[in-house]
Amino acid sequence: QVQLVESGGGLVQAGESLRLFCTGSGFTFRGYVMSWYRQGPRKEREWVATITSGDVTTYSDSVKGRFTLSRDNAKNTLYLHMNSLKPEDTAVYFCSALRGSEYWGQGTQVIVSS
Repeated sequence: QVQLVESGGGLVQAGESLRLFCTGSGFTFRGYVMSWYRQGPRKEREWVATITSGDVTTYSDSVKGRFTLSRDNAKNTLYLHMNSLKPEDTAVYFCSALRGSEYWGQGTQVIVSS
């Protein structure tokens, strides 16, 4: 059974940093394209960043230069290092695993106060 579990969310002040984790199980983690998405209050879900199985990363313009995505295939874990957080980064953050089918976690809440 495929499972993705996000963690690391919390309440921080603007300008601070936070690291999110996404741990996968039930699938061959290293072979999947992994991504983070987020959904802010009263907003549509939006793509944040993606890392391929070959460790190529891409970022949305809204987080480029502030967020860093990485993965540890030995630990089946995806990381999102978020620096210089802004109130507009407030959202529920979801990770996804894609290889033909796409799987989603339940999300972790990030709140950035001004």
